[in-house]
Amino acid sequence: MEVYLDNSATTRCFDEAAHLMHRIMCEDYGNPSSMHHKGVEAERYLRYARETLAGILKVNEKEILFTSGGTESDNIALIGTAMANHRRGRHLITTAVEHPAVLQPMAYLENQGFKVTYLPVDREGRISLHDLENAVRPDTILVSIMHTNNEIGSVQPIEEAGALIKSRNPRTLFHVDAVQGFGKYRIYPAKMHVDMMSVSGHKIHGPKGIGFLYIKDGSRVSPILYGGGQQKGMRSGTENVPGIAGMAKAAEIIYKDLDSERDRMYGLRDMLIRGVEDMDGIQVNGCPGREGAPHIVSLSVRGVRAEVLLHALEERGIYVSAGSACASNKPQTSATLKAIGIERDLLDSTVRFSFSVFTTEEEIRYTIQALSEVVPMLRRYSRR
Repeated sequence: MEVYLDNSATTRCFDEAAHLMHRIMCEDYGNPSSMHHKGVEAERYLRYARETLAGILKVNEKEILFTSGGTESDNIALIGTAMANHRRGRHLITTAVEHPAVLQPMAYLENQGFKVTYLPVDREGRISLHDLENAVRPDTILVSIMHTNNEIGSVQPIEEAGALIKSRNPRTLFHVDAVQGFGKYRIYPAKMHVDMMSVSGHKIHGPKGIGFLYIKDGSRVSPILYGGGQQKGMRSGTENVPGIAGMAKAAEIIYKDLDSERDRMYGLRDMLIRGVEDMDGIQVNGCPGREGAPHIVSLSVRGVRAEVLLHALEERGIYVSAGSACASNKPQTSATLKAIGIERDLLDSTVRFSFSVFTTEEEIRYTIQALSEVVPMLRRYSRR
């Protein structure tokens, strides 16, 4: 049996999205900037995508900016905001558990003379709203908080944070990295006081290399790519029409049965956690129950290195992740695990299991059985 449980790294593309992309690449392949019929056809796909995504978020179509994915969306939001607003202030706020696509731009901005406050988190990976309130200053131009943590599935109090930020400083822009939250939750930026939000296509059964950034109308954000002036000059470059349409089709499908599918994934999550809770030396990280994301389970397995367990499971056809596959394939200490105060000997013994709409109960039962057999065996070897 093949069991793919690394869906937080990437997902299998929906057949409908792949077929639509194939048609665009091979038949409706015009450049949307061209004025002839082929260009008009291509522009129609962009319009469909904007309408679809804007409808899901309940925002205006002109507030959707297509990008190459979550990383570019985060970079535009952070660097573009800092460059456009630096005369008003040079203070930024984020959390200690952000994806590198946020933490690395923040480090870059620090080198450019900006001041960054990194909010700590509790054992479950969530920030304190009290800490956030104390951090917002008159010169704070941007706050960036992820919706759902990609490693342990912690969900931040986005709506409460947004209201608090705006009450402290109405001019502070609020960015949310929703790469892991979009497609799992109904997220309404206007209601949540969110000014910018990053999304990636390949996390929701769309293609890789495509994403979008929601930018609230009126937000001051400078472009970081220059060229032909596409997308009203905010992101030059010929639009990736097949990717954009494929992402929109995937979002359309996943939001059709979102609530029932989320409940089903919570059932899979509960099944896996119940299946390992009686196993010796296995710790579950992140928020308990429905407070955490439905599709992520982080397990620390005492006495077994994550990479060793990963390959042992792979031999049985089970594919999981040792930490975040989005950072790199090189071994490194997880900033998220350090931030939640996990014991030192568990830092390199933590494995992430992540589900999708294609994950079944049979696959979870098979995984639980494999863990019950593999973990004791690996512990015996590690003691030698």
